[in-house]
Amino acid sequence: MTGDELEAPRALRLTLGDPHLNPDAIAAHHISLRYLHKLFQQEGHTVAGWIRERRLEQCRRDLANPQLATRLINAIAARWGFTNAGHFSQASRNAYGLPPRQFREQSATVHSD
Repeated sequence: MTGDELEAPRALRLTLGDPHLNPDAIAAHHISLRYLHKLFQQEGHTVAGWIRERRLEQCRRDLANPQLATRLINAIAARWGFTNAGHFSQASRNAYGLPPRQFREQSATVHSD
């Protein structure tokens, strides 16, 4: 992607916590929906898939952070745009092979060693 084309992913990273973030909302910011999809397709992604992957990465980072060990898993998920706990748990399990609670427990064990 060129410099201008990289603006979309940069802007997306800043708004990952917005549960209403979707391709239509992004396209409303002076870019056509078709062009937006084309940019991501060139990189082998869908817009929605890219958003989900980044949100999951942020959740995983927060779940592994010992300083956030007392924060509820649902609160972490909501912070990054997952409004449905069941959906978040399933998406996490599909992406990483573990539900969020089990990942957090394993991370805590690693940090305590």
